[in-house]
Amino acid sequence: MIRILIADDQAMVRQGFGALLAAQPDLLVVGDAADGAAAVSQARRLDPDVVLMDVRMPVMDGLEATRQLTGTPGTGPRVLILTTFDLDDYVYEALRAGASGFLLKDAPAADLVQAVRVVAAGDGLLAPSVTRRLIAEFASRPRAQRPRPTALNGLTPRETEVLRLIARGLSNQEIAADLVVAEQTVKTHVGRILAKLGLRDRAQAVVFAYESGLVEAGA
Repeated sequence: MIRILIADDQAMVRQGFGALLAAQPDLLVVGDAADGAAAVSQARRLDPDVVLMDVRMPVMDGLEATRQLTGTPGTGPRVLILTTFDLDDYVYEALRAGASGFLLKDAPAADLVQAVRVVAAGDGLLAPSVTRRLIAEFASRPRAQRPRPTALNGLTPRETEVLRLIARGLSNQEIAADLVVAEQTVKTHVGRILAKLGLRDRAQAVVFAYESGLVEAGA
C-alpha cells in the first residue's frame, strides 16, 4: 500500500486528487495540507511514501517544503511536484531541492495514478513537456567551463551513454530501443548509475548530467 499526502492550497484540488487516488486499491491517502509548513509537519507525523506537492502555497512554498522533506539522503518521502505551464521557472529549482518527479495539473487522471506509483517505486518521473522545457532552460544559461566531477570516472562507457540518454528525457524502453538491448538491462544500468553517483533517482540524474557538463543542451 502506497501512503500519500496531498499538499495544495486549493481545497477542491486536494479533495479531487484525494478521491481519485483513494479509489485505487494500492493507494492510501493519509492526509492533506493547505500550505508548505503544514505539509512538512504532516509528512513527519504521518510518514507518507509520496507527497503530492504544489509549488505556490502560503506560509511556506512547495520548494522549501521539498528541501526540508528531502534534505537527508535516504530518508523522508518522495515528492511529486504538481506544476502548470506558468510554473516552469520553478522546475529546475524543485529538482535541485530533491523532487523526484513532475506532473502537469491538467494531466489525465490515469497519469496521476501512474506517476504516484512510479515515484513510489523509486523511479524519477518527468512529464515529457517538462523535460523539454527543462532542457531549454539549461540551453538559455551561459555555459561555464567546469571540470567534470570525478564520480563520472567510475561509470563504464555504456553507463555514461545511458546517463546521456536519461538526460535527454528518454524512458527505459526508449533507451533499450536506441541501444538495441533488453529493457531489463537498461534498468540494471540505471540502478548502477544512481548508486555510483549517489543520486536519489532519475530526476536527480538529469540535473547531474547537465550540471557536470556531461550533456549540453542543443549539442
